[in-house]
Amino acid sequence: MANDKANNPPKNQCRQCWYHAYNSREVHAHLGWREDCPECVDHMRNGHPEHMIVK
Repeated sequence: MANDKANNPPKNQCRQCWYHAYNSREVHAHLGWREDCPECVDHMRNGHPEHMIVK
């Protein structure tokens, strides 16, 4: 279960990245050992979608 920090990103932060960073065990549980998360890699390469940034 996600903690309050994972569900409440601060202003100007990406909701998805914040959630993945602070709830990574649950979010990344389906990944194999040393396997990259496709959603995280997408944000690293392409940036954060504007609609995911906390205003």
